[in-house]
Amino acid sequence: MPLRVRKLIGVFALFALVIVWALVAMAIAQFPPIFESPWIAGLYYVVAGIGWVLPAMPLVRWMSKA
Repeated sequence: MPLRVRKLIGVFALFALVIVWALVAMAIAQFPPIFESPWIAGLYYVVAGIGWVLPAMPLVRWMSKA
């Protein structure tokens, strides 16, 4: 597969990943234990905000493979 096509597919996959990740994170943030405690909410938002990078790393690696 040509590199340009792989990068195009990867860009759309990354957009989809970030959108789905954000929607799921917002839904989970409404659970009472997270919603009611500011400390748990802060920790959750840090983990959810950084967490999308882990599934994105293999995708970016695949996109840049020559």
